Amino acid sequence: MTSATSAASPHREPELLGQTVVVIGGSSGIGLETARRARAEGAAVILTGRKPESLERAAHDLGALSTAAFDANDPAELERFFAGLARPIDHVMVTAGRPHYGRLLAMNIDALRDSLGDRLLLAIQVARAAAGRVRPGGTLVFMSAIEGGHPTLGSGSVSTVAAAFSELIANLALELAPVRANLIFAGFTDSPLSASLLGDELEKRRDQLRATLPVGRVIEPADVAALAVHIMANTALTGASYTIDGGQRLVE
Repeated sequence: MTSATSAASPHREPELLGQTVVVIGGSSGIGLETARRARAEGAAVILTGRKPESLERAAHDLGALSTAAFDANDPAELERFFAGLARPIDHVMVTAGRPHYGRLLAMNIDALRDSLGDRLLLAIQVARAAAGRVRPGGTLVFMSAIEGGHPTLGSGSVSTVAAAFSELIANLALELAPVRANLIFAGFTDSPLSASLLGDELEKRRDQLRATLPVGRVIEPADVAALAVHIMANTALTGASYTIDGGQRLVE
């Protein structure tokens, strides 16, 4: 026997209602989508990035609380930004930076130093600057390129940083408690960053992944944003690393 009567879906409160989210690198790609998702879940958002014009467009689109244009890898500017916040915040999402590819023995020392240090040092600098501004139970969410399952030519610095990043996040979680720290490893994501890295090879890479990924589609910034907002909302999560890649690590 069937019934035509269906139960009404229970009302769900927005997961970040009344909270404030800072997105460092929030004018495009994963950062922008995370801000969009956070807004949909009731949060106020503050966007930062290097380009004022892009920030203003993103802020207008989202109804952001405010923006700040600066280089996140400058410790003084980063400290100045957090010190100047008018109110406490709840979460910080860091997408600034990009992976560096090239053979380790062929990279010049400055490029090698940047590739190995940029993301890790930025994470420490953000943790130092934000520690006194984030409410207990809030989280710092960082991004990294996906962990390598095996060495490949040209990705030595990326896999080295990924391996070190997990340990760094675990230690930051202990030092920042009760503020939380978590890490997202993202596989190929169809974002402006991927387009800039791959250039003319972008469509070929998309086709390859559509044909081989277990999920049958390419991962989008909104997919990563959904994970980031879940990490913010779930106060039991800290010191952990989460991989989102559509199964890429299983087939490559």
